Amino acid sequence: MADGEKKKRTPGPIDPDNREVPDRRGAPDGTAGRRRGRPRRLDPQAIVATARRIIDEEGVDALSMRRVAREVGSTPMALYTYVRDKDELLLLTLAGTSTALPRPQLPEDPRDRMIAVAVHMHGLIRRMPWVLKVLVRGDVTDKKALWMAEEIIECALARGLGEAQAVHAYRTLWHFVYGDLVFTAARDQRAAEPDRRPSFTALLTGQDAAELPRLTELAPRWEELQRYDVEEQLTAIVDGLLSRARPPR
Repeated sequence: MADGEKKKRTPGPIDPDNREVPDRRGAPDGTAGRRRGRPRRLDPQAIVATARRIIDEEGVDALSMRRVAREVGSTPMALYTYVRDKDELLLLTLAGTSTALPRPQLPEDPRDRMIAVAVHMHGLIRRMPWVLKVLVRGDVTDKKALWMAEEIIECALARGLGEAQAVHAYRTLWHFVYGDLVFTAARDQRAAEPDRRPSFTALLTGQDAAELPRLTELAPRWEELQRYDVEEQLTAIVDGLLSRARPPR
């Protein structure tokens, strides 16, 4: 080697996190050229459980691949080998949630069957309020939950509704279930922070009686009056929907 010529350093091996591993070539302990072992395998169930917890505590907007990777002690690149993107991760959080409650024994009568399925749908999501934060996106669902839509539409058809009416009946029942649970969650949160989240009734005074006489009169008893039995309300909705059925020929 000519004087003054520097010996080029051959880079050492790179681990999966793109960090250079200390070069131990020629080491006396026989570890010459040995690479670090592969990174530990991730537990798919832990990934999904972490995503569900983030959604439950902070909402869907707080969920990201980077955030989940950090909390399971990995890197985003490693996580992408298990989950394609955030949308797929959201689908995975919903997968299997519909089996949290066993499918109920359903009555034979189509009307009663519709009511039973709608009540089951409400009870299922009420047990897992975090699901509402995922469903608000409107483009994800648990495929195993679609049997409920199938049952409601089939029962509506059996009772004489047209195809469009049957689909609308399902949508109406779903909107009630979703809306009821969203507002119930909001009411519970307001009750926990009464100073920060006042009910609209707290805004009414005697001066509003001329313009809003009925609301002003009912305001002191509003919390009591707005309580209702979910099954009774769903029954009323189903009966109203089925009243539009074609008369039998």
